[in-house]
Amino acid sequence: MTTTERLALDDVVAIDVHAHALNSSHDHGDDETGNATKADQAKRWKTDLINIDIAGTAEYYRSRRIMAVLFGVDSERHMGDKRVPNYEVAEAAREHDDVFIPFASIDPYRGKAGIAEAIDLMDNHGIHGFKFHPSVQGFAPDDPVAYRLYEVIAERGKVALFHTGQTGIGRTSPGGGGVRLKYSNPMYYDDIAVDLPDLKIILAHPSFPWQDEALAVARHKQNVYIDLSGWSPKYFDPKLVQHANSLIKDKVLFGSDFPLLTPDRWLTDFAEAPFKDAVRPLILKDNAIRLFNLS
Repeated sequence: MTTTERLALDDVVAIDVHAHALNSSHDHGDDETGNATKADQAKRWKTDLINIDIAGTAEYYRSRRIMAVLFGVDSERHMGDKRVPNYEVAEAAREHDDVFIPFASIDPYRGKAGIAEAIDLMDNHGIHGFKFHPSVQGFAPDDPVAYRLYEVIAERGKVALFHTGQTGIGRTSPGGGGVRLKYSNPMYYDDIAVDLPDLKIILAHPSFPWQDEALAVARHKQNVYIDLSGWSPKYFDPKLVQHANSLIKDKVLFGSDFPLLTPDRWLTDFAEAPFKDAVRPLILKDNAIRLFNLS
Protein backbone atom coordinates (compact mmCIF):
# COMPACT_ATOMS: atom_id res chain seq x y z
CA MET A 1 0.00 0.00 0.00
CA THR A 2 1.30 3.45 -0.91
CA THR A 3 0.78 6.50 1.24
CA THR A 4 -1.67 7.91 -1.33
CA GLU A 5 -4.15 5.05 -0.95
CA ARG A 6 -6.97 5.73 1.49
CA LEU A 7 -7.60 3.30 4.30
CA ALA A 8 -10.78 1.36 4.86
CA LEU A 9 -11.56 0.42 8.46
CA ASP A 10 -10.91 -3.24 7.66
CA ASP A 11 -7.42 -2.28 6.45
CA VAL A 12 -6.56 -0.53 9.72
CA VAL A 13 -4.24 -2.57 11.95
CA ALA A 14 -4.50 -0.32 15.01
CA ILE A 15 -6.12 2.84 16.36
CA ASP A 16 -3.79 5.14 18.27
CA VAL A 17 -5.93 7.16 20.68
CA HIS A 18 -3.14 9.55 21.72
CA ALA A 19 -1.41 11.56 18.99
CA HIS A 20 -0.36 15.19 19.44
CA ALA A 21 -0.63 17.90 16.82
CA LEU A 22 2.40 19.91 17.92
CA ASN A 23 2.83 22.00 14.77
CA SER A 24 0.43 23.82 12.49
CA SER A 25 0.60 23.09 8.77
CA HIS A 26 -0.25 26.76 8.10
CA ASP A 27 1.28 28.93 10.83
CA HIS A 28 5.05 28.55 11.12
CA GLY A 29 5.56 31.64 13.27
CA ASP A 30 7.92 31.77 16.21
CA ASP A 31 6.71 30.49 19.59
CA GLU A 32 9.60 30.90 21.98
CA THR A 33 7.99 29.11 24.93
CA GLY A 34 6.61 26.26 22.83
CA ASN A 35 9.88 25.81 20.97
CA ALA A 36 11.78 25.51 24.25
CA THR A 37 9.31 22.90 25.48
CA LYS A 38 9.60 20.92 22.25
CA ALA A 39 13.38 21.06 22.36
CA ASP A 40 13.33 19.56 25.86
CA GLN A 41 10.85 16.89 24.72
CA ALA A 42 12.99 16.00 21.70
CA LYS A 43 16.02 15.53 23.91
CA ARG A 44 14.15 13.53 26.52
CA TRP A 45 12.38 11.21 24.08
CA LYS A 46 15.20 11.05 21.51
CA THR A 47 12.76 11.77 18.67
CA ASP A 48 13.44 13.48 15.36
CA LEU A 49 9.72 13.98 14.67
CA ILE A 50 9.20 16.89 17.05
CA ASN A 51 8.63 19.37 14.19
CA ILE A 52 6.30 17.20 12.08
CA ASP A 53 3.18 19.04 10.95
CA ILE A 54 -0.37 17.72 10.61
CA ALA A 55 -0.04 16.86 6.92
CA GLY A 56 3.13 14.90 7.64
CA THR A 57 1.40 13.17 10.53
CA ALA A 58 -1.37 11.96 8.22
CA GLU A 59 1.18 10.50 5.83
CA TYR A 60 3.06 8.88 8.72
CA TYR A 61 -0.04 7.08 10.00
CA ARG A 62 -1.49 6.15 6.62
CA SER A 63 1.77 4.50 5.59
CA ARG A 64 1.50 2.29 8.70
CA ARG A 65 -2.23 1.55 8.27
CA ILE A 66 -2.99 3.12 11.65
CA MET A 67 -5.73 5.58 12.55
CA ALA A 68 -5.00 8.28 15.12
CA VAL A 69 -6.94 10.41 17.58
CA LEU A 70 -5.33 13.79 16.92
CA PHE A 71 -5.36 16.85 19.18
CA GLY A 72 -3.48 19.91 20.31
CA VAL A 73 -3.32 21.06 23.93
CA ASP A 74 -4.69 24.47 24.92
CA SER A 75 -2.17 25.53 27.55
CA GLU A 76 -1.74 29.14 26.47
CA ARG A 77 -3.08 30.68 29.69
CA HIS A 78 -1.03 28.65 32.13
CA MET A 79 2.14 27.74 30.19
CA GLY A 80 2.23 30.32 27.41
CA ASP A 81 2.36 27.70 24.64
CA LYS A 82 0.76 28.59 21.33
CA ARG A 83 -1.86 26.00 20.46
CA VAL A 84 -2.57 24.42 17.11
CA PRO A 85 -6.10 25.68 16.35
CA ASN A 86 -8.89 23.17 16.93
CA TYR A 87 -10.41 24.16 13.62
CA GLU A 88 -7.20 23.24 11.83
CA VAL A 89 -7.32 19.77 13.39
CA ALA A 90 -10.96 19.45 12.31
CA GLU A 91 -10.10 20.61 8.79
CA ALA A 92 -7.25 18.11 8.55
CA ALA A 93 -9.55 15.32 9.71
CA ARG A 94 -12.02 16.14 6.95
CA GLU A 95 -9.21 15.91 4.42
CA HIS A 96 -7.75 12.76 6.00
CA ASP A 97 -10.89 11.15 7.41
CA ASP A 98 -9.51 7.68 6.74
CA VAL A 99 -6.67 8.38 9.19
CA PHE A 100 -7.68 10.99 11.76
CA ILE A 101 -10.28 10.94 14.52
CA PRO A 102 -10.31 14.62 15.50
CA PHE A 103 -10.26 15.80 19.10
CA ALA A 104 -10.12 19.38 20.33
CA SER A 105 -8.58 20.98 23.40
CA ILE A 106 -10.10 23.92 25.25
CA ASP A 107 -8.98 25.44 28.52
CA PRO A 108 -12.10 25.47 30.74
CA TYR A 109 -11.13 28.97 31.84
CA ARG A 110 -12.01 30.25 28.38
CA GLY A 111 -15.49 30.31 29.89
CA LYS A 112 -18.52 30.99 27.70
CA ALA A 113 -16.38 31.52 24.62
CA GLY A 114 -14.75 28.13 25.15
CA ILE A 115 -18.11 26.41 25.59
CA ALA A 116 -19.43 28.06 22.43
CA GLU A 117 -16.35 26.87 20.53
CA ALA A 118 -16.77 23.34 21.89
CA ILE A 119 -20.42 23.19 20.84
CA ASP A 120 -19.63 24.48 17.36
CA LEU A 121 -16.76 22.01 16.97
CA MET A 122 -18.95 19.06 17.94
CA ASP A 123 -22.10 20.11 16.10
CA ASN A 124 -20.57 21.44 12.89
CA HIS A 125 -16.99 20.21 12.54
CA GLY A 126 -16.99 16.52 13.42
CA ILE A 127 -15.03 16.68 16.68
CA HIS A 128 -15.26 13.34 18.53
CA GLY A 129 -13.87 14.43 21.88
CA PHE A 130 -11.61 16.68 23.92
CA LYS A 131 -8.13 16.39 25.40
CA PHE A 132 -7.53 17.86 28.86
CA HIS A 133 -4.20 18.14 30.66
CA PRO A 134 -5.16 19.74 33.99
CA SER A 135 -1.58 19.93 35.28
CA VAL A 136 -0.38 21.81 32.21
CA GLN A 137 -3.60 23.77 31.74
CA GLY A 138 -3.60 24.82 35.39
CA PHE A 139 -7.00 23.75 36.67
CA ALA A 140 -8.36 21.24 39.13
CA PRO A 141 -10.35 18.59 37.23
CA ASP A 142 -13.29 18.97 39.63
CA ASP A 143 -13.46 22.76 39.29
CA PRO A 144 -17.13 23.79 38.70
CA VAL A 145 -15.94 25.90 35.77
CA ALA A 146 -14.59 22.76 34.09
CA TYR A 147 -17.84 20.89 34.76
CA ARG A 148 -19.71 23.31 32.50
CA LEU A 149 -17.52 22.19 29.62
CA TYR A 150 -17.75 18.51 30.54
CA GLU A 151 -21.54 18.77 30.55
CA VAL A 152 -21.83 19.88 26.93
CA ILE A 153 -19.43 17.08 25.93
CA ALA A 154 -21.50 14.51 27.81
CA GLU A 155 -24.77 15.81 26.34
CA ARG A 156 -23.46 15.03 22.86
CA GLY A 157 -22.09 11.60 23.74
CA LYS A 158 -18.49 12.61 23.06
CA VAL A 159 -15.28 11.58 24.82
CA ALA A 160 -13.09 13.41 27.35
CA LEU A 161 -9.47 12.27 27.46
CA PHE A 162 -7.56 13.36 30.57
CA HIS A 163 -3.83 13.25 31.21
CA THR A 164 -3.09 11.26 34.36
CA GLY A 165 0.11 10.56 36.25
CA GLN A 166 3.45 12.28 36.18
CA THR A 167 4.48 14.56 33.33
CA GLY A 168 7.90 15.58 32.08
CA ILE A 169 6.64 19.05 31.14
CA GLY A 170 8.16 21.66 33.44
CA ARG A 171 10.76 19.31 34.86
CA THR A 172 13.69 21.59 33.97
CA SER A 173 12.10 24.78 35.34
CA PRO A 174 12.08 26.09 38.93
CA GLY A 175 9.01 24.82 40.74
CA GLY A 176 8.25 22.57 37.82
CA GLY A 177 7.21 25.58 35.76
CA GLY A 178 4.02 25.87 37.79
CA VAL A 179 2.84 22.37 36.83
CA ARG A 180 0.97 20.76 39.74
CA LEU A 181 1.15 16.98 39.56
CA LYS A 182 -1.78 16.53 41.96
CA TYR A 183 -4.17 17.63 39.20
CA SER A 184 -3.28 14.43 37.35
CA ASN A 185 -4.43 12.04 40.07
CA PRO A 186 -6.97 9.66 38.48
CA MET A 187 -9.17 9.67 41.59
CA TYR A 188 -10.64 12.98 40.41
CA TYR A 189 -12.38 11.02 37.67
CA ASP A 190 -14.18 8.75 40.09
CA ASP A 191 -16.24 11.76 41.16
CA ILE A 192 -16.65 13.05 37.60
CA ALA A 193 -17.81 9.60 36.42
CA VAL A 194 -20.44 9.59 39.16
CA ASP A 195 -21.61 13.14 38.52
CA LEU A 196 -21.64 12.75 34.72
CA PRO A 197 -22.40 9.09 33.97
CA ASP A 198 -22.95 9.85 30.26
CA LEU A 199 -19.45 11.30 29.87
CA LYS A 200 -17.07 8.85 28.24
CA ILE A 201 -13.74 9.25 30.03
CA ILE A 202 -10.29 8.06 29.00
CA LEU A 203 -7.53 8.10 31.61
CA ALA A 204 -4.43 8.71 29.53
CA HIS A 205 -1.15 6.94 30.30
CA PRO A 206 -0.08 4.43 32.89
CA SER A 207 -0.85 6.65 35.88
CA PHE A 208 2.40 6.63 37.86
CA PRO A 209 2.42 7.00 40.86
CA TRP A 210 -1.34 6.30 41.02
CA GLN A 211 -1.63 3.16 38.90
CA ASP A 212 -3.78 1.29 41.44
CA GLU A 213 -6.21 4.20 41.64
CA ALA A 214 -6.61 4.31 37.86
CA LEU A 215 -7.28 0.58 37.69
CA ALA A 216 -9.84 0.81 40.48
CA VAL A 217 -11.73 3.65 38.80
CA ALA A 218 -11.74 1.96 35.38
CA ARG A 219 -12.87 -1.32 36.93
CA HIS A 220 -15.71 0.29 38.91
CA LYS A 221 -17.04 2.95 36.53
CA GLN A 222 -18.56 1.76 33.28
CA ASN A 223 -17.80 5.03 31.49
CA VAL A 224 -14.05 5.09 32.26
CA TYR A 225 -11.33 3.69 29.99
CA ILE A 226 -7.51 3.66 30.12
CA ASP A 227 -5.08 4.38 27.31
CA LEU A 228 -1.55 2.99 27.42
CA SER A 229 0.28 5.94 25.89
CA GLY A 230 3.48 7.61 26.97
CA TRP A 231 5.24 4.47 28.20
CA SER A 232 6.88 1.62 26.35
CA PRO A 233 4.95 -1.57 27.14
CA LYS A 234 8.20 -3.10 28.42
CA TYR A 235 7.90 -0.81 31.46
CA PHE A 236 4.23 -1.42 32.31
CA ASP A 237 3.45 -2.32 35.91
CA PRO A 238 2.61 -6.05 36.12
CA LYS A 239 -0.69 -5.17 37.76
CA LEU A 240 -1.65 -3.05 34.75
CA VAL A 241 -0.91 -5.96 32.40
CA GLN A 242 -2.82 -8.35 34.67
CA HIS A 243 -5.93 -6.14 34.64
CA ALA A 244 -5.68 -5.50 30.90
CA ASN A 245 -5.60 -9.25 30.34
CA SER A 246 -8.69 -9.87 32.45
CA LEU A 247 -10.87 -7.50 34.48
CA ILE A 248 -10.73 -4.47 32.16
CA LYS A 249 -9.78 -6.08 28.86
CA ASP A 250 -12.68 -4.28 27.13
CA LYS A 251 -11.62 -0.87 28.47
CA VAL A 252 -7.93 -0.62 27.57
CA LEU A 253 -6.79 1.28 24.49
CA PHE A 254 -3.61 1.56 22.44
CA GLY A 255 -2.06 5.01 22.56
CA SER A 256 1.48 6.02 21.67
CA ASP A 257 2.05 9.72 22.58
CA PHE A 258 3.15 10.60 19.04
CA PRO A 259 5.48 12.18 18.09
CA LEU A 260 7.29 11.71 21.41
CA LEU A 261 6.84 7.98 21.76
CA THR A 262 6.15 6.64 18.28
CA PRO A 263 3.72 3.88 17.30
CA ASP A 264 6.67 2.05 15.76
CA ARG A 265 8.47 1.71 19.08
CA TRP A 266 5.29 1.11 21.10
CA LEU A 267 4.03 -1.66 18.85
CA THR A 268 7.44 -3.35 18.69
CA ASP A 269 7.61 -3.47 22.49
CA PHE A 270 3.92 -4.45 22.77
CA ALA A 271 4.61 -7.54 20.65
CA GLU A 272 7.10 -8.70 23.30
CA ALA A 273 4.96 -7.81 26.34
CA PRO A 274 2.95 -10.52 28.17
CA PHE A 275 -0.50 -9.73 26.81
CA LYS A 276 -2.85 -12.55 25.89
CA ASP A 277 -3.35 -13.20 22.19
CA ALA A 278 -7.12 -12.82 22.60
CA VAL A 279 -6.65 -9.42 24.26
CA ARG A 280 -4.22 -7.85 21.80
CA PRO A 281 -6.81 -7.02 19.07
CA LEU A 282 -9.09 -5.52 21.71
CA ILE A 283 -6.37 -3.12 22.86
CA LEU A 284 -5.08 -2.32 19.39
CA LYS A 285 -8.37 -1.67 17.61
CA ASP A 286 -11.64 -3.26 18.72
CA ASN A 287 -12.16 -1.35 21.97
CA ALA A 288 -11.60 1.96 20.20
CA ILE A 289 -14.03 1.06 17.41
CA ARG A 290 -16.71 0.47 20.01
CA LEU A 291 -15.89 3.56 22.08
CA PHE A 292 -15.92 5.90 19.07
CA ASN A 293 -18.82 4.14 17.28
CA LEU A 294 -16.73 3.69 14.15
CA SER A 295 -18.30 0.54 12.70
